[in-house]
Amino acid sequence: MVRYYSLSAYTRQRYGKRVQKIPLDAGFSCPNRDGTLSRTGCIFCNPRGSGSGFADKGMSFAEQWKFWRDIHTTNHNLELFTAYLQSYSNTHGPIDQLADAVAQLKGLPGLTTLSLGTRPDCLDDKKLDLLAEQKEKLGLEDVTLELGLQSACDKTLAHINRGHTARAFADATKAAAQRGLTVVAHVIAGLPSVYGREGRNELLDSVRFINRLPINGIKFHNLYVCRDTGIAKMYENGQYTPLSQLEYLSFLSDALMLLKPTTIVHRLNGNPLEGELIAPEWAANMRGLHNAVRNHLDGGDIWQGKHNGAEDAIPDWFDAAYSGEVPF
Repeated sequence: MVRYYSLSAYTRQRYGKRVQKIPLDAGFSCPNRDGTLSRTGCIFCNPRGSGSGFADKGMSFAEQWKFWRDIHTTNHNLELFTAYLQSYSNTHGPIDQLADAVAQLKGLPGLTTLSLGTRPDCLDDKKLDLLAEQKEKLGLEDVTLELGLQSACDKTLAHINRGHTARAFADATKAAAQRGLTVVAHVIAGLPSVYGREGRNELLDSVRFINRLPINGIKFHNLYVCRDTGIAKMYENGQYTPLSQLEYLSFLSDALMLLKPTTIVHRLNGNPLEGELIAPEWAANMRGLHNAVRNHLDGGDIWQGKHNGAEDAIPDWFDAAYSGEVPF
């Protein structure tokens, strides 16, 4: 039994089949890395970013696309793909750089949608207008902005060196939605804060904040300690303790029950890269964590929206085979 509205269910309902993300490294930087705001980055962020590094090897989008598409078509017989500009902040810098990156997507075989990982303070009216225009020119089904909120508490955002406020996130979300662009919010449970560490209430406050905005999807992350980060120094000095797996499962469950049942859940946990994890050990076991989440939801009879619009039963649209209308 599926207890939340997953991205896979949504894509199968909308497109009739799986849509696979292909990561594209566009060579963008981040204002928290290149000196625009700072050079130290967010306290939790791996300095290497989360991309493939293909841009540093001189690979064009077409070459990167072929590399990943060949794997997915050969191994899984997939046909539809999302171009995912993932690493760092993919709307940071001059608008011409963004325009050039998007223009390189034209003609990529199987391209259906575009997703850009970025920050709310790296968006302005001209960049949003450009993305809306390119959505039409490229014939894309959707353009998604994956925006890091992390926390709705401004004191926490300042403490982790995030460099923007919750208000900036809200403003960017509304401006994107007005142009027909989709927004996916990222939130992190267990962030260090001025009070020591954010707990259940802070995560629920972030979900309430998201519920009030025109947001299509959400990614939940458990904070894990990466090498060469600010949080690693705090951990090593005894100033930070990560959430236990049981704490995270409990926080996540309450957050899901509070989340609107029509919000698409893209992720339920963070995924450390090989060799970067310091703590907690449980964060490295992805299969075990997925099973633990499923068992926890089943055991507690927990489902998304149980405390916000879906009190009586699990909504039918959580099933990928559902063919009716979803009340967005």
